[in-house]
Amino acid sequence: MSRPHPAPIPPDLYGRPRADRYFRFMERLMGVYLPLTTARDGYGRRPAVQERPHRLTVARRRMVAEDVVSLRLVAPDGRLLAPWQPGAHLDLHLPSGRQRQYSLVGDPADRYAYTVAVRLIPDGAGGSAEVHRELTEGSRVDVRGPRNAFPFAADRGVLLLAGGIGITPVLPMAREAAWRGLDWRLVHTGRTRASLPFADELDRLARRHPGRVEILTDDEHGVPDAAALLARAPEGAAVYCCGPAPMLEAVQRAFDAAGLRALHFERFGAPPIVDGKPFTLRLRDGRELPVPADESALDVLRADNPATPYSCRQGFCGVCKVRVRSGTVEHRDRKLTPRQRADGEMLVCVSRAAEGACLELDV
Repeated sequence: MSRPHPAPIPPDLYGRPRADRYFRFMERLMGVYLPLTTARDGYGRRPAVQERPHRLTVARRRMVAEDVVSLRLVAPDGRLLAPWQPGAHLDLHLPSGRQRQYSLVGDPADRYAYTVAVRLIPDGAGGSAEVHRELTEGSRVDVRGPRNAFPFAADRGVLLLAGGIGITPVLPMAREAAWRGLDWRLVHTGRTRASLPFADELDRLARRHPGRVEILTDDEHGVPDAAALLARAPEGAAVYCCGPAPMLEAVQRAFDAAGLRALHFERFGAPPIVDGKPFTLRLRDGRELPVPADESALDVLRADNPATPYSCRQGFCGVCKVRVRSGTVEHRDRKLTPRQRADGEMLVCVSRAAEGACLELDV
């Protein structure tokens, strides 16, 4: 995308063609003031995310639940880190080459550190186990970001729903809501209290803001009912929800009847494929791989080659991008630009082809 050119400096106050010193001064002042106060440039654009990975050091590591480790990441030279807002995440480039995304859970005002938390998934694809095993205090890790696919809009009334490790993006939202004086509620659900991360931070938040934080565990309260959770929202509130797929699906089903204003959510994994049609992938070596209606192209490529790169599985990080040599793609991502799509790029985690079609990949 081309960068817009700034408007020419107007003539001076007396109509002479040379630029007036006052206008020059104001242009320079706004060039500094706007980015500092709004995190936008003079054209209203947010600064571009650091696309190249940068290396950080694990300054502190602690267990914040029975299987959740928290990592405080700092720059080796102690420099300030890029700013972020509640809902943002980092891409971690692990020593094995795996790339995984983890929500930022610290304080956005702390410009010297990023904090992430990772739950160990014993039967997962290995990313969480590698974090728990390899990233000790003093370790170096390459990161990209911060990025934000789950932005907090600071609505006047807010219900924050977190399931288990889903508290990571939600906790900074609660702090922001409290700081802004919003009408907010936070409900954290999980199997047991021992399984819920950041219990100490939530306890402090609850003591400072009585009646706004609620902990519901399956062993003490039973599996929560989505309609009952939504009933805790202030009237006309927006809902922000992060948690496992069954929780998100239940909240989505109950939302329309709740009379609330908006629903924002972030998934842990790939969304279900509800309208897929079978198609075929053809690889460089001539082999053809059928893609069933209920699987993604990424699922099929990973079954053929477990080293196939991926991260978010939701179409916004770009790690699984491949080039399509022939065939028409049904793009379903939130990452590629029109130019990239026209150039034949595809995110195989979400994008597909029409029923019976064949996509020839440069893979």
